[in-house]
Amino acid sequence: MAPPWLALSGNLNLYFMKTLLKYLDTAASLLQAPFLLIVRLYWGLQFVQTGWGKLSHLSHVAAYFSSLGIPAPHLNAALAGTTEMVGGLLLALGLFSRVVCLPLTFLLGIAYVTAEHAALAGVFSDPDRFTAATPFLFLFAVLTVLAFGPGVLSLDALRGAMGAKKAKA
Repeated sequence: MAPPWLALSGNLNLYFMKTLLKYLDTAASLLQAPFLLIVRLYWGLQFVQTGWGKLSHLSHVAAYFSSLGIPAPHLNAALAGTTEMVGGLLLALGLFSRVVCLPLTFLLGIAYVTAEHAALAGVFSDPDRFTAATPFLFLFAVLTVLAFGPGVLSLDALRGAMGAKKAKA
């Protein structure tokens, strides 16, 4: 039979671990809003910048799209640039964030299929090549916002709070 103090110490250790995990969970939850804000601002502005680059050099981008076999290259270059600029701005602001993540995800999927086909084909056999491809971090950021939402430091959250306030009135 174990001494009583040993049983007591086990309960104290369990209590200590539960308390520690509770505080860790609370502290980590406090990081969610600033993390999502940083992701949205950084990658949203990156989208704006790449979109602007496409639109300001449309003929070069259309020629590149043509070399990739993308149909209607001029139209698709303009659509891609506009999607990146407008979508990036909305993402940075946190306005219609989850909605805007859908066309951005589609755009990045097309980038993988056309410009990064070898990296996409090697997603399981050569994952380093897949993650090193240009669209990967953009896609990761967009999927993060799609999955977790824009966070409380966003215009979506403000819109939701104003809608809830109107509903109460």
